[in-house]
Amino acid sequence: MAEMKDKKAPSIKPKKGVMGRVIKTMFEFYPVRMPLMIFCIIFNAAVSSVPSIFMQNIIAVIEENWQSGDWAAASGKILQYVLILAVLYVLSLAAAIIFNQMGATITQGILAKLRVKMFRKMQSLPIKYFDTHNHGDVMSVYTNDIDTLRQLVSQSLPQLLVTAITVTVVVCIMLYYSLWLTLIVFAGTAVMLFITKKYGGGSAKYFMKQQKSLGKEEGYIEEIMNGQKVVKVFCHEDECKEQFDKLNDQLCADSEQANSYSNILGPVLNNIGNILYVIIALAGGFFIIANVPNVSISGLALSLSVTVPFLNMTKQFAGNIGQVSFQINSVVMGLAGANRIFELMDQEPEVDDGYVTLVNAKEENGQLVECEERTGIWAWKHPHSEQGTVTYTKLTGDVRLFDVDFGYVEDKIVLHNVTLYAEPGQKVAFVGATGAGKTTITNLINRFYDIDDGKIRYDGININKIKKADLRRSLGIVLQDTNLFTGTVMDNIRYGKLDATDEECIKAAKLAGADSFITRLPDGYNTQLSNNGASLSQGQRQLIAIARAAVADPPVMILDEATSSIDTRTEAIVQRGMDALMKGRTVFVIAHRLSTVKNSDVIMVLDHGRIIERGSHEKLIEEKGQYYSLYTGAFELE
Repeated sequence: MAEMKDKKAPSIKPKKGVMGRVIKTMFEFYPVRMPLMIFCIIFNAAVSSVPSIFMQNIIAVIEENWQSGDWAAASGKILQYVLILAVLYVLSLAAAIIFNQMGATITQGILAKLRVKMFRKMQSLPIKYFDTHNHGDVMSVYTNDIDTLRQLVSQSLPQLLVTAITVTVVVCIMLYYSLWLTLIVFAGTAVMLFITKKYGGGSAKYFMKQQKSLGKEEGYIEEIMNGQKVVKVFCHEDECKEQFDKLNDQLCADSEQANSYSNILGPVLNNIGNILYVIIALAGGFFIIANVPNVSISGLALSLSVTVPFLNMTKQFAGNIGQVSFQINSVVMGLAGANRIFELMDQEPEVDDGYVTLVNAKEENGQLVECEERTGIWAWKHPHSEQGTVTYTKLTGDVRLFDVDFGYVEDKIVLHNVTLYAEPGQKVAFVGATGAGKTTITNLINRFYDIDDGKIRYDGININKIKKADLRRSLGIVLQDTNLFTGTVMDNIRYGKLDATDEECIKAAKLAGADSFITRLPDGYNTQLSNNGASLSQGQRQLIAIARAAVADPPVMILDEATSSIDTRTEAIVQRGMDALMKGRTVFVIAHRLSTVKNSDVIMVLDHGRIIERGSHEKLIEEKGQYYSLYTGAFELE
């Protein structure tokens, strides 16, 4: 399976249309709240842009009454403007409170819903996805990429909307008052945009690289944490530190360059805004003194009542352009994170075209009849759409492979023309060197992968027609690598059958030979396990896994090196339980120990994906082929 293990990190470069998809997702999750929040943001931004109009009117009133000295009439108008502005500010404050509170709720809600969708999608992905993607990098999508999306949704997008509304309103007001001064502001804005493109583009590139480097580093940390025992037993600590330092230095370099560009951009834009403010003040004063004719929608002449509010609008305009520049990094990182999130969500799910299902059945008048209650009899429910009929086939555990070819990747065939059968109740063993294809055959029976050519039939039914969930429900499997989940020992055994009673779980543990050590644990079956059962020995973990398979009580069992981690004495105990467990079931055994293989009904010897010998132990010994060499050469079949 070496070809499968080429871990690939998802692309970090945002695709086109990611921003639109983010916004669409936000509206899908909150179709009512989002429009209300956007209205509040628009209202708040518009109100923040209109004080210049009131300032112009107030200064104009003062200019009109400067020489006449009629301040009583002037004060009434000024008070009226101030009161209107105060009311607008109060409403704006209310809108700001509403959209900030709603924004916090919506942001966290969106992230929570996305995590749920990602996790559900991840559960639907084929095994191949996890074999070809770095697990730490996948975890980075749930942590780092979700966090960058949080910043985009909660800060950058609202700020961009505020900026867009503010800039639009301010530009309209500036054009209303003076075209000449507006053109000067536009010239300064062009300089700001040029610098933003130059430095912001470099910053965005390195922030994307930073995100990718962070995913690699987290993936490496997870890999080393999982392999700490191997690292220590081979004294590989220094090499691990060296490799981590390389990844960390790359992350540091990318972060340093990204933040260097970002830190340059802010001060430069602020100072350009200040310079533009001074230029507008000088230009306005010059136009007033030189009596330059004003060109405007309002028809007002250039005066202090126009120039002074223009200074405020210039500061506001430049500040908002600067805000856009400051948000570039967050936008790019957020889009890169969203891209990786959507890339995970867009992965093709595991294909399941099956329509044959597994149902409880009972016999009536010699015929199988579907029923709700458990009878101990299972049947395959096979609908025939053309005839409009349904047939039932008793689940017996008859598994047959016909001329099966398979490769994990194209042009690299792992299994060649494999044909075998396992009749109900038979014990079939696969032996051979590592990489011969033993585990691959069981992966195909489970439909973790689909064959390239040939057929696999289960009770005479092509397994491609059987729904995967029902197929796997009929199969029990004990893997060489044991996975225990956080919870009690009882919970881990019950994982094989979620509705199993405590008595059924204990019975399964006794059958597997696990009861004796479980009862000696501090809290017995209620002992809490964590970190993949790190407090237990490898053999004890394997016994729990065997008990988990036993409680499922399937008609077909797959034992992939199930006793490889158990000592010889414990194996003798477990073997008795395994024999009882395997009785009446079709069993596929992958093992190197002859004690597990010897009593099989048929032994398949594989070499480079081909079955080169088959038969009982006695028959293969008589033939004096490769099995004979393995048997006489060592107790271990490798």
